[in-house]
Amino acid sequence: MRNQVTKIFILATILLSKISLGDGGHQIFEINDFKLESGEILPTAILSYVTHGQLNGEKDNLILVPSAYLGDHHGFDFLIETDRALSPEEYFIVATDMFQNGYSSSPSNTPPPFDGPNFPTIEIRDNIQAQYRLLTEQFGVTNGAAVVGFSMGAQQAFQWAVSHPNFMKKTVGICGSAIEHPHGVVRLEGFKSAIMADSAYMNGFYNDPPSVGLEAGGTHWAAWGTSQEWFRLGMYRDMGLESPDDFIEFFKNFVKTWDANNLIALANTWQRNDVGKTPSFNGNSEAALSSIKSSVLYMPCETDQYFHIEALRWEAERIPNSNFVVIPSLWGHMAGGGSSEVDANFINNRVGSFLNSND
Repeated sequence: MRNQVTKIFILATILLSKISLGDGGHQIFEINDFKLESGEILPTAILSYVTHGQLNGEKDNLILVPSAYLGDHHGFDFLIETDRALSPEEYFIVATDMFQNGYSSSPSNTPPPFDGPNFPTIEIRDNIQAQYRLLTEQFGVTNGAAVVGFSMGAQQAFQWAVSHPNFMKKTVGICGSAIEHPHGVVRLEGFKSAIMADSAYMNGFYNDPPSVGLEAGGTHWAAWGTSQEWFRLGMYRDMGLESPDDFIEFFKNFVKTWDANNLIALANTWQRNDVGKTPSFNGNSEAALSSIKSSVLYMPCETDQYFHIEALRWEAERIPNSNFVVIPSLWGHMAGGGSSEVDANFINNRVGSFLNSND
């Protein structure tokens, strides 16, 4: 009875929190008594997802697309079209929402005693465990064509390749890493601190959204999402904006559409990301990277301020069958989300070629 009440609460909360986005059609996979890597148990874990296309008779055309930070199951819509790399005519695409993003189980939609700041610790591997159960139990798939992810979605893609080395034939990680390196941890701490400094935050037990903190977090994010040259050349005009101040305002408003506890919980998960923490590797990140069996397309952006290209090159060099392809863009991290048409086409062409190759 408790699990049923929990499920109804979560579904109602998801609907109320997301209805303003005009979203619809997403589905729910429920896992009862879901044991997390921390040892804590969620009585009812909810994994939100959408599908595109049809699963073939051999059940080997599935492509998993995990969500990114500040994103959801729509993140790769620019690639999911008939004439694009992730064609629903060819593949069965499953786009999932990470825990803590407001669709799947999150601080904002989970009832007591796991509501708000009481929500349990989530690791990237917890997401992979839930996705694995979705693919195997809901769809009966034991061998997927690929996992394709951007940013935190790329973290999930690399973790898939380590946790289930024989499941996915191919792995695509775009503007993301298998390990969160020290500078990234510090950057995220700055973002979290901006939100938590708002007196309305109240250690996560806020009655109303801490808007001042969320706006400060948006200002922080605006400085990091693209590149220095992007600002100098006035490329914000490509977004229909007139000035850097307009870009700051854009990010302020965007971040304010998110729940503060969700954002902080996701950032905590991001900061701890490291495939070396997979239990069988005991913290040895290089050994975890070397264990990857799938073919990997590793796609950083040359101007990404979140993930330094040399750190990503270091990772790629330790993956046995890795194709390191740099996105030549001034859009920085945002390039990986297809923010410009040029970048979207570059990513589409490279991902499409990789998926169609015999590597």
